[in-house]
Amino acid sequence: MPIDISLDSILSWSTLSSIVDIIIVSFVVYQLIKIIRGTRINELLNGILIILVVKVVSSVLNLETTEYIIDFIIQWSALALIIIFQPELRRGLEHLGRGSVFAKKRRSNPSEKMIDALASAISYMSKRRIGALISIEGETALDEYIDTGTDVNGDISRELLINIFIPNTPLHDGAVIIKDFKIASAASYLPLSESPAIPKKFGTRHRAAIGLSEQSDAITLIVSEETGEISISHNGNILNGISSEEMVDYLNKHLVNEEDNQEGFFNNLLDRVKKGVSGE
Repeated sequence: MPIDISLDSILSWSTLSSIVDIIIVSFVVYQLIKIIRGTRINELLNGILIILVVKVVSSVLNLETTEYIIDFIIQWSALALIIIFQPELRRGLEHLGRGSVFAKKRRSNPSEKMIDALASAISYMSKRRIGALISIEGETALDEYIDTGTDVNGDISRELLINIFIPNTPLHDGAVIIKDFKIASAASYLPLSESPAIPKKFGTRHRAAIGLSEQSDAITLIVSEETGEISISHNGNILNGISSEEMVDYLNKHLVNEEDNQEGFFNNLLDRVKKGVSGE
């Protein structure tokens, strides 16, 4: 029996509504993933998955006590999550309010001037054992931590960075946060890591840098007040005792080269599409 497939049946209202429905759901899920990426909610999803697995197993094996406990946890989890993850939820709503969910975050290319200023300031403070903590925002917004400090909104310069961290000045205690290639705030508080794997020789600055790297993709530069050693914390890891040149190489690799490679990839892809359309 022949199958009658017409254009009208394929492009029916039901089919179009299903396609639109799938696109909207996919878009919402994608944006939610972007918002929670690099935050504590990412770890929460793993915990939820474990609870669901235990729920299914207890149901199949008829483990009544276990199932009762899991059901109790699920019933009260919604309220608990709102309380525990209030900062993340607030930041997500702020993204919606600013329209950043519907518009791609525009980031200018990192300037060599910014990296040179950082390198010069870090080198100066390292030689004089002036403690410093500088975080550079990545894709994960740091507004929550910027709000804990003093607004600066100033251009990045060697002199300004050094003056901020001079001991016994009002802004020296805390972190400088760089957002969109400007000094957004100074004397900001960062979350301290509670990892038992951190060596005891690391002080509060290093723990704060690692703590931020565990919750975001920010790059944090540290100068030890005791030894003058330079360190970089990124993606939950820390590179300790590096030189100023190695720091510059790291910043170029993760701030400049990465974006240049992405831009080159999309440019090459666009060229291939144009050639395909023109039949070359």
